[in-house]
Amino acid sequence: MSVPDLPGVLGADHVRETVASIAAVQQADGLIPWFAGGQADPWDHVEAAMALDVGGEHGRAAAAYDWLRRAQRPDGSWASRYDPGGVVADATAETNHAAYLAVGCWHHWLSTGDDDFLARMWPAVRRALDFVTGCQAAGGEVGWAAGDELALLTGCSSIHQALRCGTAIAGHVGDPQPDWELAADLLAEAIRGRPAAFADKGRYSMDWYYPILGGAVRGAAARERIERRWDEFVVPGRGIFCVADRPWVTGAETCELALALEAMGERAAARELVAAMQHLREADGSYWTGLVLTDGVRWPVERTTWTGAAVVLAVDALHGQHPRAGIFREAPAAGTAPTGTAPAGTAVAGTDGDGLSGPGAAAAANPAR
Repeated sequence: MSVPDLPGVLGADHVRETVASIAAVQQADGLIPWFAGGQADPWDHVEAAMALDVGGEHGRAAAAYDWLRRAQRPDGSWASRYDPGGVVADATAETNHAAYLAVGCWHHWLSTGDDDFLARMWPAVRRALDFVTGCQAAGGEVGWAAGDELALLTGCSSIHQALRCGTAIAGHVGDPQPDWELAADLLAEAIRGRPAAFADKGRYSMDWYYPILGGAVRGAAARERIERRWDEFVVPGRGIFCVADRPWVTGAETCELALALEAMGERAAARELVAAMQHLREADGSYWTGLVLTDGVRWPVERTTWTGAAVVLAVDALHGQHPRAGIFREAPAAGTAPTGTAPAGTAVAGTDGDGLSGPGAAAAANPAR
């Protein structure tokens, strides 16, 4: 199927350029760092691999997942940071990093229908999600890292999506994991009804929209959640703040919010956000991480693969013509694919008018950084 586009915002050739900018950074062994010569982490690595699949670079995406399969530790986890050459720079075993492999592998199968790939990756997915559920508290929340019971709302919301995708993979390969489904249900209940179970990271936009993006919050509750803090985070024509009290708009968070809105059916608002952050685009299709509005400085001074990946995934979701495009919209049933096209929706109120935190997408998975 052809590469997606977003008419009036990005053409298919623009999307190909962004995918090519990600591919250009990928190492020969499959690892995808944040930028050439930069660090890598498992969560952002998966996000970039997903964008490669959207751009038709299925071999490169598979190589990225095979890198994770080879680098996985016996307990099912990965290090939280790798320096160039795959050298471990921080050995912390983060739960949301381990979980996201399931989302990426399900997305790859939705993109390719490659059953051999799923069979090859299944042992790694199973070990990863068993590691994650082993860190789950009785109340449903999941500690952010092995040996640390502190639960983060953004990370747990991402884990919720991963458990749903993992359950779908398990059903497809004929090895059902009912404990994962139960774990996802308990986690969703905690996300929806037990805010005190999570560290207070309300300054971060990710804690605002990720419960929706991860699939735990939908319907009227999602709409109320978005409308309540819209004016705190959204800067018309620029994107969204990563942190409410910092004048820094970031591309990855903006596109992740667009994905959450698309999952709610708010396609006009989502499209407007993707359009608003295009000031971060470079001529080669790569994207700067963010912009400090008070002085017009791009910060940090790096063009990150995960920012480009978030753009590609948002365009694909709004294009909506491939089953993989619904991966953030629908919780997959075991062994089934989400539908391609989302229903149209109306814009959220407020979208119709004409010493900073660390980088965005990594913080989206773990705002404690």
